[in-house]
Amino acid sequence: MSVFRTELPSLVGFLLFAAFTLVGDSLKPETVGVSVSLILLGVIFAAVLWCAFSVVRHAGCLATIFGEPFGTLILTLAVIGIEVALIVAIMLSGDAVPTLARETMFSVVMIVLNGLVGLCLLLGGLRHKHLTYNLQGANAFLSILVPLAVFALVLPRMTQSAPGGALSGLQTGFELVMSVLLYGVFLAMQTVTHSNIFRQPVAGDGPVAEGAKVEEDDDGHHGGEVRSVSFHIFGLFGALLPIILLSKKLALYVDFGMDGLGAPLALSGFIVASLVLMPEGLSALQAAVANKLQRAVNICLGSAVATIGLTVPAVLLVGWIMGLKVELGLETPEIILLLLTLVVSMLTFGARTTNYLQGAVHLALFAAYVMMIFDLA
Repeated sequence: MSVFRTELPSLVGFLLFAAFTLVGDSLKPETVGVSVSLILLGVIFAAVLWCAFSVVRHAGCLATIFGEPFGTLILTLAVIGIEVALIVAIMLSGDAVPTLARETMFSVVMIVLNGLVGLCLLLGGLRHKHLTYNLQGANAFLSILVPLAVFALVLPRMTQSAPGGALSGLQTGFELVMSVLLYGVFLAMQTVTHSNIFRQPVAGDGPVAEGAKVEEDDDGHHGGEVRSVSFHIFGLFGALLPIILLSKKLALYVDFGMDGLGAPLALSGFIVASLVLMPEGLSALQAAVANKLQRAVNICLGSAVATIGLTVPAVLLVGWIMGLKVELGLETPEIILLLLTLVVSMLTFGARTTNYLQGAVHLALFAAYVMMIFDLA
């Protein structure tokens, strides 16, 4: 009974997909109208979110088994899998415009670097005054995030080889190869050669270098009973599969609902990004409040790096295979906000401790991003 209760989200996800498949055309957005479509959107959103929490729970248990930084890496890759599935479903929904994937990825970066980082620093700083983390680890994240973000989201807008913010064939090939190579090098550093710099330092020991003291990994962040590796791997993919199956349904209702309400296109990307990041974001907040800022840094900055390093190549590859136009280049106001966010992030993680003032600054940038969603519509 305990296993049945913990794996109930996956069962509900499969049953909901079966119900929508059996009913068929009678629940299409065009048939039921805007009001009913928004209700069905809420039902699918809740089911996908429930399954996403189950994915994160299994990833957290695997994190306990394997330890850091492998645990956070498993969690990040699981969430990125959800993100890729949802973005690809939006791209293949039929009426998706070329900028939807870009809006979703930009939303992920803004939510993570400003919203989540801001809340972690604010809540953790108010409770503990100063939060310590591994400076070398944070700098490693930022050193790869800055060039990847500029290559993917800024450079296509500045070049003239393709119209608008699209990428030429040469740019697409460069972006695919460079993102995969850089992320692969980073993974080797994070998991093999320099894994120590991604762990929480012991209080009073200063910056963590190779061989320095780090706190032992705890097992309290997953929120579930730790079982065997095979059980959690099966459970993780069992919860991920209904998300993938329901993602196309979700995309249809999101597109129709936004059109019916006259909402800006960027709001669709914000909704998808919020859905993807909510379980992982709660894990980061819990870590920051518990004075484990390094884990929160690993989750937040790791999500941003993985979004650019893995989601961008996946989107470009799908667009190339399916013959879909993909525009990644941001508009000028968004580029300014992105660059400002990167600069502030480098200042925030340029010292060995943080406080709640830096959290307030990041939240101000997040508020500016939300304002721009509606101001640029």
